[in-house]
Amino acid sequence: MTDHARTILQVLPRLDTGGAERVVIEITEALSELGHHTIIACDGGVLSSAATRAGAKIVNLPLASKSPFTMRRNAAQLAKLIKSEAIDLVHAHSRAPAWSALWATRRTKTPFVTSYHGTYNENAPFKRRYNAVMASGDRVIAVSAFIGSLVRERHKVGDDRLRIIPGGVDADKFDPALVQGDRMAKLARDWRLDVDTPIIMLAGRLTEWKGQRVLIAALAMMRHANAVAVLVGSDQGRETYAQSLISQAESLGVSGRLRMVGHTEDMPAALMLADIVVNASTDPEGFGRTVVEAQAMGRVVIATDHGGAGDTILDGETGFLVPPGDPQALANALDHALDFSTEQRLAWGEHTRELVGENFSVRAMQYAVLRVYGELLD
Repeated sequence: MTDHARTILQVLPRLDTGGAERVVIEITEALSELGHHTIIACDGGVLSSAATRAGAKIVNLPLASKSPFTMRRNAAQLAKLIKSEAIDLVHAHSRAPAWSALWATRRTKTPFVTSYHGTYNENAPFKRRYNAVMASGDRVIAVSAFIGSLVRERHKVGDDRLRIIPGGVDADKFDPALVQGDRMAKLARDWRLDVDTPIIMLAGRLTEWKGQRVLIAALAMMRHANAVAVLVGSDQGRETYAQSLISQAESLGVSGRLRMVGHTEDMPAALMLADIVVNASTDPEGFGRTVVEAQAMGRVVIATDHGGAGDTILDGETGFLVPPGDPQALANALDHALDFSTEQRLAWGEHTRELVGENFSVRAMQYAVLRVYGELLD
């Protein structure tokens, strides 16, 4: 991609908080740095301004819709966009938008890349066919070795098309030395936190499979009965689920030890507030971006033992792995980690930061994706 400026179209449902959305913005930043152009087609979202700052032009389309009629209309709109904006390549990050993009790229004979970000359950007969679009790209990017194995087995994608590119951490952003105390103090005030109290953080949108219920149940089983759990992430309109978490905490007698703080733009400061960061997902994560971000900030991480966590955590060395959906095991691991001395925690943090820097740099991810584009364009 060095001969002249290219225009890349990224498609996804919405620019809300999540790993795929951050990847789109990071790819945009890399393209902009090299003089290329990015157009993002999506249905808006809270990260739209961040994408614009990164250099993207945003085109609003109802790509979050799974209606077959809307998906077909979106395909027609994308085909028009590809022609009017002289799009060189289309990159899809989610299933419904990927179907629209696939139809549009076939119509316009445009190179097509897909990123397989999750495990995409197949609990209904038509689901495998619906999921298969994420393996239909001229190149298929798997966000972890775990996802790469799944794509090979489930969709029979060979090494000619499959590329494994883990997510990365921006070392210029996720660096403990760069987080000023006033940023942490502001969050602590806003979230009603006593910094002398053990703080356990779970960052992720409020949805059942992210495991917030498991953490709340574990909170009631812990020896460290003063520890506070902070749930960082938007409910994205799931008000019933959010209310059910409050009811669960009340029934277990831990409502005073729970904070549900919504979305934050300052994740480095949020992670610095935490003593322990938890990923309690009951379904396998494709990669688990929060895990490596927390490791980069020197935090102790506890995650469920499935999915991409196995690629980013060495159990007992760079974090702890517990069975999914097991609050007692999570409680035991939390108590064990909170028993660490200050010296142990500092040494642990230095070790994890070093390993993340070596293996999960955002710059490595950005240029690996651009090399994939170059395979199809040069």
